[in-house]
Amino acid sequence: MTAPLPLGSTIGIIGGGQLGRMLAMAAARLGYRIVVLEPQVDCPAAQVANRQIVAAYDDPAALDELARSSAVVTYEFENVPVVAAEHLSKTVAVYPPARALEVAQDRLVEKTFLNGIGISTADFRPVENDNELADALKAFGGNGILKTRRMGYDGKGQMVFRNMAAGGFDGACASLGNGQLILESFVAFEREMSVIAARGTDGSIAVYDPAENVHRSGILASSTVPAGISEQTAEAARDAARKILSALDYVGIIGIEFFVMPDGALLANEMAPRVHNSGHWTEAACVISQFEQHMRAVAGLPLGNANRHSDCVMENLIGDDIEKVQALLAEPDVAVHLYGKAEARPGRKMGHFTRISQSRR
Repeated sequence: MTAPLPLGSTIGIIGGGQLGRMLAMAAARLGYRIVVLEPQVDCPAAQVANRQIVAAYDDPAALDELARSSAVVTYEFENVPVVAAEHLSKTVAVYPPARALEVAQDRLVEKTFLNGIGISTADFRPVENDNELADALKAFGGNGILKTRRMGYDGKGQMVFRNMAAGGFDGACASLGNGQLILESFVAFEREMSVIAARGTDGSIAVYDPAENVHRSGILASSTVPAGISEQTAEAARDAARKILSALDYVGIIGIEFFVMPDGALLANEMAPRVHNSGHWTEAACVISQFEQHMRAVAGLPLGNANRHSDCVMENLIGDDIEKVQALLAEPDVAVHLYGKAEARPGRKMGHFTRISQSRR
């Protein structure tokens, strides 16, 4: 176990978006200072951090400065260059470990890893050209979702195929950049859900209640707790989270998304080695939010209680939804959190709100 960071220590965060902002706020509550590495000036995290290093995420000089300035380094998004995390790890502790980034950044590696530790996923095939896509589609009955193996989020970098076993998809791979792609089979799921879990430097694990998620245009719209699933399914999700955390020797918060099948069985969709949008509800419905839990973990502090005290629904404020804020603030039992972004654009997450109700637990 790593000794807890002394109060007043500085924690480095790679990435300056809204997740970094909320991590910085949680760190301040625990008595820590924050330095953010982010190329965008006046990013959401910099507005509440103690300092910002304005540079690219893989700038060697900036990474060295971040290491010198920090007692430990974490990150707010999963596309941090692995080489950057490995470079930092030579002189400062980096949590979650670089191995988690390697797994999460490549959908083929991720699904192979999950299957290897006994966690089921949709069927998948690696694809690099249209000929391989044709073979993969035939194997999946002409249906599937072609995705870039790397990058891509909120529905980006994807192409859906239906009844395409006979062809008609020339140029599909080129439209996604050729090279490393993956075709995933369709899944006749009943609902989508996710689980947020944390592992400390001492190996202790805390798991939050699963949330039922609704996506629109590939972007998370809402998360509802409790999810409409059986306790057996909920425990299977918690168990999967424990397996992943232990297999990666993980430290920090992880978000894992699942498809729930009609019989209650689970298929893992993807994992995110960071605090997760579908865990924002923990701010309002738990004593210890996912953000504080993450900071506790990376600082070597005891993990907090992950139980919820209220039922709730979290909804994202996307684009022009920001205009709803005044009305939301007038409602009882609604917690609003805005991200400090000046311009509302279609598909841009501007904030979120959580409506709580009395828990039945």
